[in-house]
Amino acid sequence: MTDTAQAAPRPRAGARYVFDNHSAHAHDQHRFLAAAYDPMTIERLEQTGVGPGWRCLEVGAGGGSVALWLARRVAPTGSVLATDIKPERIPDAEGLEVLRHDIVRDPLPEAAFDLIHSRLVLLHLPERTAVLERLVGALKPGGVLQLDEFDIGYGPALLMPDSASRELYEEFQEAKTRLMVRAGADPAWGANAAEAMRRAGLVDIDPRPHVQLWDAASPGVHLIAHHTRHLREAFLREGMTDEKLADVRALLTDPSFRACSCVIYSVQGRRPG
Repeated sequence: MTDTAQAAPRPRAGARYVFDNHSAHAHDQHRFLAAAYDPMTIERLEQTGVGPGWRCLEVGAGGGSVALWLARRVAPTGSVLATDIKPERIPDAEGLEVLRHDIVRDPLPEAAFDLIHSRLVLLHLPERTAVLERLVGALKPGGVLQLDEFDIGYGPALLMPDSASRELYEEFQEAKTRLMVRAGADPAWGANAAEAMRRAGLVDIDPRPHVQLWDAASPGVHLIAHHTRHLREAFLREGMTDEKLADVRALLTDPSFRACSCVIYSVQGRRPG
C-alpha cells in the first residue's frame, strides 16, 4: 500500500459537487463527457422505447446534450424537463423546459414522468439514497429510471512508456479518488446503484457495465486530462504538484499509452404498475 492510500480521506463539512457549472472549465467538461458517454447513454435510452408523447425528466442535465436528444425523440407531443442546480449551460429547444433545481432539497411532482434519466449525479451526493427515493416517487407507475454512474475503483494501466509513468498514472488516479471522497462522493456508487434501486422499490432492474480501451485519442482520456486543469487546486491539496499534473497530461498524449477506463454502470429499473 502506498503512503497516500493508507488513511481514508474524510468528506469536507458541507461538501458539494466537485465540478462547478460556473467554472471556466465547465464547457469542456460537458463536451468531453458527451463525447465519451453520450453514445452509451443514448443506446440504453433507446431500449426503453422512449418516443412521441413521453414525459421525461433529465436530472443534472449539465450541458444538455442528452436532454436535447430526448426532446427530439419525444416530439411533437412529448416534453422534457431538464434540471440542474446551475442550468445556464442547457440550450433552449422546442419541447424542452429548463429549471433551476436542487435535487437534494427541491420537490418533484409525484408520479409525473414516463422516463427519468440521470448521469454521474448521485455518486456526488451524500444524500444519494434520499434522492433516489425522490426520483422513484416522481415516476409514473410503469415508468423507467435510468442511472449512469461510475465505479472509479477499477481502471488499470495496461501499457505505459515505462515504470515511472505507470507509478505516476496510479498516483494520479488515487489522488482523484481521494479528492472525490473529500467532496462527499462515493467513487464506487455505480457498482451499488442496482441494489439501491431494488431497495427503493423498482423492479426489472437491469445493470449493464461498460468499459473502454483508452488511448491518447479517446474522448475519456481527453476528459481526464481536462481534470488536471479543472480540479487543479483539489489535486494540489492531495499532494500532486503542477509539474506532476503536466507530466500526466504528457503521458496521456503518448502514443504508447493504453489503459482500461473506469467502469460506468448504466442501470435501468421500472416502477411497478
